[in-house]
Amino acid sequence: MVRSVAAGLILLAGLAANPAQAQLAADATGADRTPVSREGDPPTRLPPAYPMPYLRPTEATVKTAMDRVLAFIEQDTPVGLMDGAGRSVALDAANGQSKLRPGFLLTSYEWGVTYAGALLAGEITRDPRYTNYAAERINFVSDVAARYRAQGGDARATPVRNMLAPDRLDDSGAMSAALIKAQRANLANANVRPQIDVYLDWISNRQFRMPDKTLARQRPLPVTLWLDDLYMSVPGLAQMGALTGERRYFDDAVRQIQQFSARMFVPETGLYMHAWAEGMEPHPAFHWGRANGWALMAMVELLEVLPQDHPGRDAVLAQYRAHVTGLARVQSGTGLWHQLLDRPDSYLETSASAMYAFAIARGVNRGWIERTAHAPVAMLAWNGVSTKINAAGEVEDVCVGTGVAFDPAFYYYRPRHVRAAHGYGPVLLAGAEVIAMLRGGSPLDGGNGQGLVFTAGTAS
Repeated sequence: MVRSVAAGLILLAGLAANPAQAQLAADATGADRTPVSREGDPPTRLPPAYPMPYLRPTEATVKTAMDRVLAFIEQDTPVGLMDGAGRSVALDAANGQSKLRPGFLLTSYEWGVTYAGALLAGEITRDPRYTNYAAERINFVSDVAARYRAQGGDARATPVRNMLAPDRLDDSGAMSAALIKAQRANLANANVRPQIDVYLDWISNRQFRMPDKTLARQRPLPVTLWLDDLYMSVPGLAQMGALTGERRYFDDAVRQIQQFSARMFVPETGLYMHAWAEGMEPHPAFHWGRANGWALMAMVELLEVLPQDHPGRDAVLAQYRAHVTGLARVQSGTGLWHQLLDRPDSYLETSASAMYAFAIARGVNRGWIERTAHAPVAMLAWNGVSTKINAAGEVEDVCVGTGVAFDPAFYYYRPRHVRAAHGYGPVLLAGAEVIAMLRGGSPLDGGNGQGLVFTAGTAS
């Protein structure tokens, strides 16, 4: 009897030290057999073993995670040119053998999103390191492009081909939006605006379109819509409208949202299919996570600057709300979303989850969606994303670049890697917007089994 009591006390002490182990367990009959963590406590008061931070989020904890990401990308995106032997090359000596320093590509669409994330982080946190990070690199690559443009010659022989001679929306959309944001914030040098015009010329005048002016690709089938292209076009168009005041850019951005949505949004699920091909019927709907993130962020970017009196504003806002509703239904208990949103046996993916955290928090902050219902969705999303930022500041479990397919295996087995550049910008966007959301009123203090509960608060 003494031995039995002693063993029980040791077990209870161990459970008290590690409350995550003091969860309810059932034997074969379904009866609970797990001791409670404190003598006399009923099982209903056992602490949950959350796999992510949950209660009492703070601005400081969010920014600490963001700062790790910033430190990593500062180290891994050096500014400068070099020759084939790795020696530094001055800008005025750049030639066909010069290269950007190794690291994440400073002119890619993924890094366009990262610049946008850093600009927003600087604006919200007032930490100049974020603003300087984006401004320094935006101005540098614009200077490099201007140098090679003045030289003439084959753009393909330069390290900035996608700036000199864009030939797809991937080259133009995200980078143009970031450059225009820098221009509007008075952070851009004299070479930025000419580069903006190059990008917008491609989007507006040169990209392949369907007869109704919907932006499309000619792969893998002759007329194919990629949902990703909403972000590769709409933010640039929207920002150009805000920069110039020309309504045609807003009109085109609204057109893309409406015409993509008519073909690709599935009302029954509240989710978008990743791809649509002309003449395919029935059309297989694979709800890829990151593509849905591109679509949701595109709507947010447009709503942010679209004039209140624009005739398409109500339709875009209604589409955004319908999409948020669909996404909230399929959020996992960790706060993250699955690679294929409606298939919980597919892996949990970080970049899409960060995109949703940003876009839903922005909707809460702007009053586009109801705070008490949606702030917990965004907060839980950030909590999940934060577990994917490792000690080095790398973002884990990010799906690599992905084409389109009409079968599930393609999506299920896409690799994940910290070098997949798609995760870094969305994480900065999400963290910044969640900080703004917390400033509107943190959730009520958890207790007595209460979870994340936000009051009405105030919109920023």
